[in-house]
Parts: sequence; C-alpha cells; structure tokens
Amino acid sequence: MKIEILGTGCAKCKALEENVKKAVAEAGVFAQVEKVEDIVKIMDYGVMNTPGLVINSEVKSTGKLLNSEEIKAYF
Repeated sequence: MKIEILGTGCAKCKALEENVKKAVAEAGVFAQVEKVEDIVKIMDYGVMNTPGLVINSEVKSTGKLLNSEEIKAYF
C-alpha cells in the first residue's frame, strides 16, 4: 500500500503524517508513507485544500485532519 500525505508543510499536514504513521502501526499493515510537498504534484491530484490523503493513487480526503481511526477505515 502506498500512502501519500499532500501538503506544503503546515501544522495540519505534519499532524496528518503522524496520524497516518500511527494508523499504519496500529493496523499492522505494510505501507510506504510519503510526504508530498510539491504544489504541482498536489494539484495533479486535483487537491485544492490541504492536507490531502491519497492511498494507492486515490484521493481519500482533502482539507481535513483525520485521526488514526478515520484513516484506518480507508485501509
């Protein structure tokens, strides 16, 4: 599974990255977690509000800080 956190480095983006790592650990799944800060790549996904959560190239959430339980629901 490939998980991307889309954001330019704001506090919510950093918090989402931590919550994703926590969710992966809690679920015991293997996932490649990547932070995407390139605005062009973010816009390629059609995301206008960050943070964004992309799992296996599919946008799951934008503009929200999800907690680990909400993130695990997307696995």
